[in-house]
Amino acid sequence: MGAIAMAIIAYSGMVYARAYSESIQPSSFRSFSVSGEGKVTAIPDVAEFSFGVITQGGKNIAEAQKQNTGKMNTLVDFIKSQGVKDEDIKTQQFSIEPRYQYYDCSSRMILSSAVAPTPCPPPDIVGYTITQSALVKVRDFDKIGAIMGELSQKGANSVSQLSFTIDDKTRIESEAREEAIKQAQDKARSIATTGDFKIGKLLSITENFYQPVPMYRDAVGGYGKAVSMEAAPVAPSIEPGSQEISITVYLNYEIR
Repeated sequence: MGAIAMAIIAYSGMVYARAYSESIQPSSFRSFSVSGEGKVTAIPDVAEFSFGVITQGGKNIAEAQKQNTGKMNTLVDFIKSQGVKDEDIKTQQFSIEPRYQYYDCSSRMILSSAVAPTPCPPPDIVGYTITQSALVKVRDFDKIGAIMGELSQKGANSVSQLSFTIDDKTRIESEAREEAIKQAQDKARSIATTGDFKIGKLLSITENFYQPVPMYRDAVGGYGKAVSMEAAPVAPSIEPGSQEISITVYLNYEIR
């Protein structure tokens, strides 16, 4: 009976040890990590830019707002006439800010302690500045130059950077991820063969995603700067180029 009891206790200890080893954190295993990189080159299918109307009016806010909204509506109607859909035009900003006139009171310094100081008057509101801007997505690249070239003629007085992107990145990201994982798995098998050990279970997987966004360089503002449309009345030539989407995965395996 004593031998049987000892055997039961020993077996129970083995079961406990195995359960404990399977429940500890993955970092406690003997493990190794590999990485793989997947790259997919794609042609952008969407061009994005912002345009705006800035109106500096007097104290009559309603009149200034009417002027600003009229110009903005004209621009939106023109962009829609070029085949841009409603859902591809999004308002980014609408603001009304007062403009102040400040007084120079430096000459009112106290010349003598016997002279009472004269208070400086508060700044006066002399008018209001109304700003509206919208983000536009253009899917027909043949029309980008015509649209941007006409904006100044129809009331826009600022345009932001033009950038190119891919509207639906899911499929391309999946292709890059699949390539990265396959490369990492091949590397893991090669390391295991060279090191004369077996690959255990996958302990963790992480990824880094990178997609550079090329921007259109205008002749006036340079990269990433707002452009005065009065200074750029000629329709620019637009070339979207290509973009490389890159995903790096890191696989951490148990060593057996």
